[in-house]
Amino acid sequence: MQSVDHIIRQSLHSDVALIGQVAEHIIAAGGKRLRPVLVILSARALSYEGQQHYDLAAVIEFIHTATLLHDDVVDESSLRRGKPTSNSLFGNAASVLVGDFVYSRAFQMMVNVGDMKILQVLADATNVIAEGEVLQLMNCRNPQTTEQEYLKVIHCKTAKLFEAATRIGALLAKAPLTTVEAMSRYGAHLGLAFQLIDDVLDYSGDEALIGKSLGDDLAEGKPTLPLIHVMRHGNPIQVAAVQAAIRGGGLEELPLVLEAIHSTGALEYVREKAFVQVHLAKQELACLAPGRERDFLLQLADFSASRGF
Repeated sequence: MQSVDHIIRQSLHSDVALIGQVAEHIIAAGGKRLRPVLVILSARALSYEGQQHYDLAAVIEFIHTATLLHDDVVDESSLRRGKPTSNSLFGNAASVLVGDFVYSRAFQMMVNVGDMKILQVLADATNVIAEGEVLQLMNCRNPQTTEQEYLKVIHCKTAKLFEAATRIGALLAKAPLTTVEAMSRYGAHLGLAFQLIDDVLDYSGDEALIGKSLGDDLAEGKPTLPLIHVMRHGNPIQVAAVQAAIRGGGLEELPLVLEAIHSTGALEYVREKAFVQVHLAKQELACLAPGRERDFLLQLADFSASRGF
């Protein structure tokens, strides 16, 4: 990961001062670097011995970072990971444009790797993520959003990049197609579990640990799965409160919404969904020989559903 961080710093260098300032803010903000870790572990678990997994790990992190820069503008967010967002410090225009710079730098690095299959995976993933962002925008303030529609959004927005990370690791190692597909499915299941727990933490996490305020998704009018569960199983008063909160995008109803979430078992329902995804992810790792990297990938699956608890 030190090698990846070195590449990230090197690749974000620009003679344009503002790009450097925003890039340094992004790097200093930290983060789990989970997606680049998946590239490295997937490649090493399949006996890859070259150096390109470091570059591709940085590419994956750049794609993720660019989406965050754009997300924070769309969501009008002021905090991420407990620190001021780039748009709150540098303005919306700078965040959008630097996000574009980070995207384009990622594609420059992809081309340098020179593998058409890997380039196709990353180009497709970037396109699907953009579709997911638009789908989420369409669902905002819409209390009629179904569980199926919600799952499609998080598959596109979150799981697709996890899937791309593990797939390119396997492709880089020249693994058989069956192994490439199994590693892709592992990444997709892991990404779904990760996002499901993120949505649980929005209503139950420690604000200092999750780096944002409880109910942030509600304030943005996002109908995540805990809310969808309440609207299916709550009493009329609870359903009306959640619907009003989603439509209004405010936190006036937060105490009643939190009570409804807890009384209907919404968080337990979503956690169970996440545990199913973890189980499916771990099953896919049967394609790997026993070893340190496989053990780490198994632990990451467990971590994805145990965060914040």
